[in-house]
Amino acid sequence: MPAFSRLPAGRRRHALRRLATAPGGSRTKWLVLAVWLLLALALGPLAGKLGEVEDSGPNSFLPRGAESAQVNTQLEKFRGKDEIMPAVVVYSRDDARTTQADVAKARADRAEFAAHAAKGEKISGPVPAEDGKALMVVAPLASGEDGLGDALEEIRTVAGANAPPGLDVEVGGPAGSLIDSVKVFDTLDSTLMLATGAVVTLLLLITYRSPLLWLFPVLSVGFAAVLTQVATYALAKYASLPVDPQSSGILMVLVFGVGTDYALLLIARYREELHRHEDRHEAMRVALRRSGPAIVASAGTIAIGLACLAFADINSSRSLGLVGAVGVVCALLAMITALPALLVATGRWVFWPFVPRYGTQPRTARTVWSRIGGLLVRRPRWSWLMSVGMTAVLALSATGITMGLTQEEMYQDKPESVLAQEKLAAHYPSGSSDPATIVVRTGARDATRKAALGVAGVESVRAEDRTPDAALTSLSVVLQHAPDSEAAKDTIAGLRAAVHRIDGADALVGGTTAESLDTAHAAGRDLRTVIPIVLGVVLLVLVWLLRSLLAPVLLLATVVLSFFGALGASNLLFTHLLGFAGIDHSIPLMGFVFLVALGIDYNIFLMTRVREETLRQGHTKGVLTGLTSTGGVITSAGIVLAATFAVFATMPLVTMAQMGVLVGIGVLLDTFLVRTVLVPSLALDIGARIWWPSRLGRAAATRDDGESGVGDGDGYEGAGAGAPRTGEARKLQKV
Repeated sequence: MPAFSRLPAGRRRHALRRLATAPGGSRTKWLVLAVWLLLALALGPLAGKLGEVEDSGPNSFLPRGAESAQVNTQLEKFRGKDEIMPAVVVYSRDDARTTQADVAKARADRAEFAAHAAKGEKISGPVPAEDGKALMVVAPLASGEDGLGDALEEIRTVAGANAPPGLDVEVGGPAGSLIDSVKVFDTLDSTLMLATGAVVTLLLLITYRSPLLWLFPVLSVGFAAVLTQVATYALAKYASLPVDPQSSGILMVLVFGVGTDYALLLIARYREELHRHEDRHEAMRVALRRSGPAIVASAGTIAIGLACLAFADINSSRSLGLVGAVGVVCALLAMITALPALLVATGRWVFWPFVPRYGTQPRTARTVWSRIGGLLVRRPRWSWLMSVGMTAVLALSATGITMGLTQEEMYQDKPESVLAQEKLAAHYPSGSSDPATIVVRTGARDATRKAALGVAGVESVRAEDRTPDAALTSLSVVLQHAPDSEAAKDTIAGLRAAVHRIDGADALVGGTTAESLDTAHAAGRDLRTVIPIVLGVVLLVLVWLLRSLLAPVLLLATVVLSFFGALGASNLLFTHLLGFAGIDHSIPLMGFVFLVALGIDYNIFLMTRVREETLRQGHTKGVLTGLTSTGGVITSAGIVLAATFAVFATMPLVTMAQMGVLVGIGVLLDTFLVRTVLVPSLALDIGARIWWPSRLGRAAATRDDGESGVGDGDGYEGAGAGAPRTGEARKLQKV
């Protein structure tokens, strides 16, 4: 590397150019393919170990430093490594009081549950409800990952057997909720991989109408998936990269979607160059030189935008951002190395039956995109005002969003733990199944208990346990309201205010309700912190890429507008079609980051081509040629990406379904409205001034003034793409 840095600037650029186009070389392509094949064979076994480093502990989805997270950490001191997590069994009848046979069933189950209780703990109950229609048994289980799931399944098996006729039995509580959520993620990765692979394959077949070409993007994405899983595993194991089951599942969808987008862009440019170059290796080298910067800039923008989630407080958001950035970088590496090598190794015939022949004109000389360009150039201001108006109308629907989901509302199909919670809420004080926890210094235990009992919304307080050194005591606080209700959150806020005032108590309030409250507060802080950082970083990347200030600001504004339009449209679907009660607190931030990063992606593809063509033809024709030449590939890419995220809509978790719907709608808005109408019409209306303050704007304006028209709508692509570069254009390349 020091020797490379001592080379003259011209030789360094030449060396980097040769390295970047090596996958298209007649000999180097085989080296590239050999390296990828060896990597896949050597690293494949490690890819399957990603699940070993996933963190599904109690703090993995909580804000870092939150009071509820501190309580979870303190509770580890009480019994060593494992926290006690209760399973709550509820026996109920809908229209009648429980019978002696029901009581006998509950007592018999209690005796069998004892074998699964945590060491030193006892089964409580059966506790009758005041209305006489339910019985409750609580089994305290050790929360260690290895035994909790097995113990809960045994309890469910026992509870579900030999029940008297008419008696409903459900097992829930914190243990049931945790295991039901884990079950969702157990099959998530494989389900998402299969569904995403099927969607991508189908769309590639439709896009290319070739029985062979679709295989090469899929193979390249496969290489990227292996590299992504191995890199994520290594970073999690040796560099403390946070990985949770949700981010691990989304990771593969992101790699498939982004990787396929880059494949579509590169293949489209390669096909273009095959019409102009007889040697396919030269065609690929030119395609890499001309599309490579846009692909690299796109991947860099997405990766940096996702990495900005590292500034979030919520651990799951940080995990998703950092893991996603790793996936995007790996997808980029595969698509600019493995894919080009595969394509040139096989030759032109892979495009059969639409083989691009040297010396012929591309079949897209006149397309719907050139006709759209012709319409926009006649009425650019009306076009962008119409686009802004349509998006603004959709955005208005975002003003009535209900934020937050209860435990019952987190699943599209209710698991057993949710049914148990509903039965408990109907027959017992709502907070009895999942009490809050106070950890306090033992000397201040009585004062803390007294203060807690005086808080509105508290049903009861009792001492639970002490640490082995007797320094800390835990208090169990039963709330009068359901644990995930707004009233319960208000009670937690009052409880914290009361116990924090006790001198020397060092009291901390945790539990499920406290975790929900902390997450909601952190989500608001993350929005205020992360969004400005993302916007600033993306703006800097665009300024560097386009050598302009005005164009990047406008592009960023269009993507932000598109996000609010997508949020409003999604809210309409959530409320009136899908029947969701609200939007999870994490969705606005993660949706914003994904849509800004992915939405600016298409603007980069468009505007880098527009800038390239402006150097050759002037601003107006440059805009039209850029729109025409990128229209088909960006539309295909947008449909593929939207479809891959739409796979999330089939997931049982409402949060993931909402993420898929929001990102899918946002990508479609960016593809068909923002990139197709809004950005080109703004560029045409503003004129060459959009490149301000670079010299390109002044030169392009001069060239436009010297031209009598913009053509009849035919041949935009052919007119600019093959034109020789003038001395002026070569000079402006440095601008």
